[in-house]
Amino acid sequence: MKITVNVDCTPEEARAFLGLPDLRPLQDAFVAQLQERMTSNLQAMDGEALMRTWLPTSVQGFEQITKTMMSQLDIALGREPRP
Repeated sequence: MKITVNVDCTPEEARAFLGLPDLRPLQDAFVAQLQERMTSNLQAMDGEALMRTWLPTSVQGFEQITKTMMSQLDIALGREPRP
């Protein structure tokens, strides 16, 4: 035997019927605080600060990486490493 029960109610009605607490005010406060923190952190970040953290400290860092890679390539190809 198979019995099917369909209940047509809103989430609020189901929550009240089951005795569950309404967490909407807590969630709204949390989302508002999270949004405020994200907005303040985004305003503090500028393009220059992002580039400093994501990339080497200067163009010299790029040059050093390029020199190292080229010297390793020369060694792998059996050539004299570049100065």
